[in-house]
Amino acid sequence: MNWRNWLVVPTLVMLTACSSSTQEGAIGVQRKQFLLLPTEQVNAMALQSYRGELSAAKQKGALNTDKANLERIRKIADRLIPQAAVFRPDALSWQWEVNLESRNELNAYCAPGGKIMFFTGIINQLKLSDDEIAAIMGHEMAHALREHGRERVSQAYAQQAGMSLLAALTNINAQQAAVLQTATTLGLTLPHGRGQESEADVIGLEILARAGYNPRASISLWQKMGAASKGAPPAFLSTHPSSNQRIDELQSKMATVMPLYEATKRNPPTSKMIVPRS
Repeated sequence: MNWRNWLVVPTLVMLTACSSSTQEGAIGVQRKQFLLLPTEQVNAMALQSYRGELSAAKQKGALNTDKANLERIRKIADRLIPQAAVFRPDALSWQWEVNLESRNELNAYCAPGGKIMFFTGIINQLKLSDDEIAAIMGHEMAHALREHGRERVSQAYAQQAGMSLLAALTNINAQQAAVLQTATTLGLTLPHGRGQESEADVIGLEILARAGYNPRASISLWQKMGAASKGAPPAFLSTHPSSNQRIDELQSKMATVMPLYEATKRNPPTSKMIVPRS
């Protein structure tokens, strides 16, 4: 069979998979995304993983034991979640959850479908204010709204399929395939990872501003994160931008989001979503 015929179908599939999972918002995120796999499939896998972490934390007696900080992050979520509708109206129908694991780790995440997890380490070690917690939560929510997890899985799936096809067409050996895999990772996967982080930064910035939290807290947050992560690998070989890079980009967006924040002082947001308490 002519090799061109083998390439036509995968190419058409990849082209039709390009779309955007969110509206632009005031911040103006417009990038088209490669979203090959169904949302439901990715969300189901993420939910299974999230439930596994909840179960493991509960068995260790580490789940939702810090009641004060648990209620604190849930109240912040109550204010942030309604603002997600600016980017995705359907997010209001997600089954949002907010949980807190007692773990000495500087981390938090929002799994696809709105499953939020904070670790006590990031709150306590960095001595976070409510505005800074909102900056983290808005950032992590933005990853879920933009379906960055689905995008990464789609890219990995297409990358593996493409490697298999290329190997079959060119008869490259295993060593050559490994070199090509490394080149693909450095040339494609890592830049996309940094791009996703930048998107989450600016979308999260708008979400927290619309919820009435001070966007400038995102600057102090990354100053704290930068001080806490000295010795991190260079930004070029990381999927995350450096703290200084993030601060520069966030500063460049302040003129857009500060009016949204100031407007909440005159007209405080009235819509809230009460995250389930357990």
